[in-house]
Amino acid sequence: MTEGTTSAAAEGADTLTRLEQEGEIAADYLEGLLDIADLDGDIDMDVEADRASVSIISDTGSRDLQKLVGRDGEVLEALQELTRLAVHRETGDRSRLMLDIAGYRAQKRAELSELGAKAAAEVKSTGEPVKLKPMTPFERKVVHDAVKTAGLRSESEGEEPQRFVVVLPA
Repeated sequence: MTEGTTSAAAEGADTLTRLEQEGEIAADYLEGLLDIADLDGDIDMDVEADRASVSIISDTGSRDLQKLVGRDGEVLEALQELTRLAVHRETGDRSRLMLDIAGYRAQKRAELSELGAKAAAEVKSTGEPVKLKPMTPFERKVVHDAVKTAGLRSESEGEEPQRFVVVLPA
């Protein structure tokens, strides 16, 4: 192995260790939150796409966790930011941690991927750009990825909270 290869491998291991640490800090924070709220849920940690991913799941399919998702994921977004702040407080580094509760984000990701693919198909057939409704940064990222997979390009336009995706012809 060359020195550069060894260095890159060490850097990758350091990144993985740091992301796993973020996940553990987030899990501890969220377990405390669940205890305070007297809600049942298990914490699942992973590393996906160079960011820590933490999920709160329930074996019983409890509707109580839906309270932590809120209308259109608003409570989930707020909890994600609080969890990122807890990680930042412990590590001193900005966290890009993703939080999912009761599979809400996983389901939303599937729906948005389908929306992006349909918009791309429409653009391919008509040759005209398609503007989608305003979305959160997470939602826009998923749509951008789906459009890219379909072989087209997309851009975000507008100002928060009315920022939206425009799917463009190739």
